[in-house]
Amino acid sequence: MNNRNENGLIMMLNGAGVAVAYALLGISLYLSTDVPLATKGYWGMGIVLLTLSLINVVKYRFDTRSAEDRINRIEEARNEKLLEDVLKEPSSEV
Repeated sequence: MNNRNENGLIMMLNGAGVAVAYALLGISLYLSTDVPLATKGYWGMGIVLLTLSLINVVKYRFDTRSAEDRINRIEEARNEKLLEDVLKEPSSEV
């Protein structure tokens, strides 16, 4: 449960950082009078698409790690079951 609290705090800090970065980008694009509006829109779209791409990369890496962990847990449970079965079998000594 403590791990979830830490993850929530980290996600909140990351979200705040992204919001501040977007706000600063918006302010700089709004205040720059030398840059045409089309260029400002192009930069804004680029930043938004880059953010979406990074979110997808992190999601896919998380999904891959989660699948690997699940497979490892299944293999560990199978190995534990096999060991239990071997230890429960009566030894047939001649």
